[in-house]
Amino acid sequence: MPLNKYAPQAATHRRTQSAILEGAKNLIATVGLAKMSMIEIADTSQVSRATLYNHYRDKESVLGALCDSEIRRLVALAQSASNPTDALEILSIQVSCDSALAHMRTSDPAPLAQALAATSNPLWIQFNDALAMILGSQILADCAMRWLIGQVLQPLTVEDSRLQAEFLVARANL
Repeated sequence: MPLNKYAPQAATHRRTQSAILEGAKNLIATVGLAKMSMIEIADTSQVSRATLYNHYRDKESVLGALCDSEIRRLVALAQSASNPTDALEILSIQVSCDSALAHMRTSDPAPLAQALAATSNPLWIQFNDALAMILGSQILADCAMRWLIGQVLQPLTVEDSRLQAEFLVARANL
């Protein structure tokens, strides 16, 4: 008998949530935020509407969970880097190449701008704090946050991501 009889249920719950968030991100990348509905999220995620509503009460709660999931994903990627330059390069590439952000730049600029301006949001603060720990400097983290926000609106090439990450870290160490 397993130690935790609810472990299979928890695993199923996590898989379902992941499917919902992945479906929502795919919809943002294809139809945009404004045109996305809970019905479409359920259909794209291949879950029933009842299951979707058991996990999230509305589209805003799905989007909040998606933002939280993306922040955690980015932090984990940055933590896996061997040095601050590599961490910033990884983050830059992820932000610049994200298809959902790319679609939002054209289809949903107002909500995107609103999200980027919400720097007092707990998720932004959590991300900034994690960056400060990863980069070893609050000043570098603050500069990196502004640099990454800029890339949401003006993406960089992979090559420029590396060059600018090197420049940022070098300037912060002066």
